[in-house]
Amino acid sequence: MRRITAYILSQILTATIFVVATLTMAIWLTQSLRFIELIVNRGLGIGAFFYLTSLLLPNFLSLVVPIALFVATLFVYNRLTLDSELVVMRAVGFGPSQLARPALMLAGCATALCYVLSLWLMPLTFGKFKELHSNIRSDYSSLLLQEGAFSTIGSSLTVYVRAREANGDLRGILVQDSRDPSNPVTLLAERGTIASTEDGPRVILLNGNRQQVDRAAGKLSLLYFERYSVEISNERGSEYRWRDAGERYIDELLWPNVDDAHDRQYFARLVAEGHSRLATPLYPFALVMVALACLLPGNFNRRGLARRLLLAAFCGVATQALAISLPNLAARMPATLPLLYIAPLAIAAIAAYVMTLGPKRTRIGQAAAA
Repeated sequence: MRRITAYILSQILTATIFVVATLTMAIWLTQSLRFIELIVNRGLGIGAFFYLTSLLLPNFLSLVVPIALFVATLFVYNRLTLDSELVVMRAVGFGPSQLARPALMLAGCATALCYVLSLWLMPLTFGKFKELHSNIRSDYSSLLLQEGAFSTIGSSLTVYVRAREANGDLRGILVQDSRDPSNPVTLLAERGTIASTEDGPRVILLNGNRQQVDRAAGKLSLLYFERYSVEISNERGSEYRWRDAGERYIDELLWPNVDDAHDRQYFARLVAEGHSRLATPLYPFALVMVALACLLPGNFNRRGLARRLLLAAFCGVATQALAISLPNLAARMPATLPLLYIAPLAIAAIAAYVMTLGPKRTRIGQAAAA
């Protein structure tokens, strides 16, 4: 019995790892395309790009693991049936509960993994992702190094650089500073460089002029300089950045800070996300139970399990749709929060009941054998 359990377990585990790797890579490649502009426009290195996008992997895994385990369970038990291995196992006395044990063991492990991802890794890595992404987008030194481009910093500072030398020096610099709307300033310089200071990055202009129009008198003021410093620190950097639900741990979601205006505004959404983090990891178990309930009960059919597989696929899609839609419903209608827990538990209970009906009383088996 242990050898048979270990045999089925290894088959499902191998198939699950393969599906997880394939789906994760596909989703990662698709999502990473959104950040290509960070390489093209922001000068982000390849290593930093891969590190940034890898921080999203826990979010991908939380979605992929339940689906992968469901697909792997269907694939393995269908193959065992087509190869008549399940027929032999049943002939020597293995019942549906014994045959289902390997899949349920993996479902328990997947549920534990999803809890680790949901309660710890996801908020940890997504918080780092948001912080790093924000820092990259506010790194104006990389913006200024773009050749032949007008780079807008904030809402009132524009910088143009004609060329950049190998040592990092800048050539042909134009700065339009409108941070004082009543006295806009235009700066032109032959060359310059970027310097980091405690107050933020500055561009050091060399051999240029400063032009300012006195609107009251209608005169142009022109000042020539050999060295001029322009502060280009992020005018939004000191503002408070509200952390969204994906960056928060479970205690911050279930008990938001009522003293924060944003937390009060999104109170229902934060609480719903917190309960979703606790309920969603139950779906790997529910999906595996659905797959087992569709394949294990019923009589052997030489024509295959096409109808059962279609039924399992339909039930699996419906279950996954519930997992996605119920948190959104709970965010709009807090009274439906218990449904987050009831749905996966009820699905697993119904599937378990179907498995106990036996070949003669199971409608699924009779329909497939017809």
